[in-house]
Amino acid sequence: MVGRNMHVGNTRTDAEGAGLVIAAVVGATAVGKSAAAMTLAEARGWEIVSADSRQVYRRLDVGTAKPLPEETARVPHHVINVVEPWEVYSCGRFRRDALSAVRDVRARGRVPLVVGGSGLYLRALDRGLFDGPERDEKIRAGLKALARAHGREHLHERLSAVDPEAASKIHPRNVERVMRALEVFEATGRRISELQKSSTVRSPFRLVTVGLRRQRRRLYGLIETRFDAMLRAGLADEVAGLVAGGFCESWPSFRTVGYREMVAYVTGRLTREEAREKAIAATRQFAKRQITWFGKAPVEVWLDLQDDESPAETSARIQQALAVAGVA
Repeated sequence: MVGRNMHVGNTRTDAEGAGLVIAAVVGATAVGKSAAAMTLAEARGWEIVSADSRQVYRRLDVGTAKPLPEETARVPHHVINVVEPWEVYSCGRFRRDALSAVRDVRARGRVPLVVGGSGLYLRALDRGLFDGPERDEKIRAGLKALARAHGREHLHERLSAVDPEAASKIHPRNVERVMRALEVFEATGRRISELQKSSTVRSPFRLVTVGLRRQRRRLYGLIETRFDAMLRAGLADEVAGLVAGGFCESWPSFRTVGYREMVAYVTGRLTREEAREKAIAATRQFAKRQITWFGKAPVEVWLDLQDDESPAETSARIQQALAVAGVA
């Protein structure tokens, strides 16, 4: 079954790449994006530009379902393994890296295919970003001190007072986004919600997006199956190695679903089964948030996947949908 979302991408006015259309495959975690996209890209000789906010981190491999070396040898992947686990990776940095990858792929006569489930990254790539101030470590240090003293909810309350529109769109637990909004306000005296409407730098192409979705029951089952496969593939050993190297809560990558729970296991605070259950529950919650996000996003075509549908079958359906949209 194919569903259409009538929200179509904005018309681009940027002279560079005017009229250029780039295909994207999106959806919740474990829905089957990667396998289908790999099949499609390998068959067509395309290259994948990842829009996954966790696969950008080096050393976080098993728990992020990062493509294996033999897979990247068959289909080149871009915007993975670009920063260390302790480094901050922003939407702005992603947009620059992804645009650079798209240009590089096209310059070599190849076709880029954007694949991922990070809604903010995809929005930044498709609609562009507002022209805001650079990251200010002095302001952030003050905000982090407030969070330590009064709790992270205090930062969200502070944002609600100065920019209620932005606060209504940011979950109180998303400390990074809350701090960014407060940082912009303190640096410029203007609300981030206003700047996002008035000073956005547009992308040089239009993203035509095919979304994959499944029945919630089936998706949750796949999440559990995939996490068990990660455990068998050595996730606990990977996390133990990260902990031995200093992996801690202050690192941005620590927020990756599954890693926080496995850190608790390898440090003796949870049993393996407790960590497993908590990680699966957290991943299901993450998937719910992705489903909500993409339900409001400008996805041109939705494909409802069947329980027994193979990656090859999904790949063929994606290609058909893109052909109808005039992309492939």
